[in-house]
Amino acid sequence: MKSNILLLFFLTTLLAINGCSKKQKMNVLVFSKTEGFRHQSIAAGKDALAKMAREKDFDVTFTEDAELFNEKELKKYNTVVFLNTTGDVLSEAQQNSFERYIQAGGGYVGVHSATDTEYDWPWYGGLAGAYFLDHPSDPSNVQKGKFTVTQKDHWATKGMPDEFEREDEFYSFKDISPNINVVLTLDDKSFIGGSNPDYHPMSWYQEYNGGRSFYTAMGHTDETYSEQLFLDHLWAGLHYAMGGDSPKPLD
Repeated sequence: MKSNILLLFFLTTLLAINGCSKKQKMNVLVFSKTEGFRHQSIAAGKDALAKMAREKDFDVTFTEDAELFNEKELKKYNTVVFLNTTGDVLSEAQQNSFERYIQAGGGYVGVHSATDTEYDWPWYGGLAGAYFLDHPSDPSNVQKGKFTVTQKDHWATKGMPDEFEREDEFYSFKDISPNINVVLTLDDKSFIGGSNPDYHPMSWYQEYNGGRSFYTAMGHTDETYSEQLFLDHLWAGLHYAMGGDSPKPLD
């Protein structure tokens, strides 16, 4: 009888340990509402993130419904991606809910025109790290430019050459936060129409108000979302925003 009790205790303890050690599956909300210019590459971005979710084994939800920005819904997600959002996309109540989400330890990833969003919400500008200023239009909005890795051997730039060229629509920025950790910059001499000649950050990350933020200005063209260099970079930022290898639960 005593041996049966000991065996039952052992099995119960083993199941409890296995249950605790089982890695929690990450959950990502991808938000792509627009109240201004709408990028056709949103569709390509969704496809790329859906494929990434299958390959990296996380759950993903796509929405343009701002009503999901409430405490009950946001607490389901480890990270919220603003995929080419534009304009004023959240109400004041929804903004407050998102602020509390980040303060509780949530993550944010901004892609391309995520910085062309919510100009009247300074907290969001701090979270994104900058606001969109302008982009080239002549001879074309899409040009080839030279990027430089500013933090080598870093999780955000792993596998990138020290310098590389690629085509995209190159944003220039205003209200650039002094708190961001820049990992990629752009050489304004390598293309026509840049407005940040002395300092042109293109990708960065930061801890912000209790949570984590990653932003990349890449992502205007459909072709971007099939570039392995970009996809690896985006995954690195997403992984960081989700809390890395040992994410903590929302507080």
